Amino acid sequence: MSVRVNADNFDTEVLQSETTVLADFYSDSCVPCKRLSPVLAEIEDTLSDKIKVVKININFDSELAEKYEIQSAPTILFFKNGSEVSRLSGAVKKEELIETINNLQLGE
Repeated sequence: MSVRVNADNFDTEVLQSETTVLADFYSDSCVPCKRLSPVLAEIEDTLSDKIKVVKININFDSELAEKYEIQSAPTILFFKNGSEVSRLSGAVKKEELIETINNLQLGE
């Protein structure tokens, strides 16, 4: 299951992770976020050796949303070695997420 991340554990769970991290910036009231959630769970189950999935609620962790200039939910940020390396916004398809993950892995 995805790790819930907030300002207190963001550095440890995301920036210091040895694995590439997919950070889902979402809102509970966002319909596309709710549709994306099972897709992210499936990706986490099938690609757990390649990616770590974390979820950040922009309503409760607005300081992280502001820091990373999140304009809308859902927004997916990919972090590698403590830096943002890619970003997807809106209701993205599973294939697009997998393609982005694979491209990030090739760039290692």
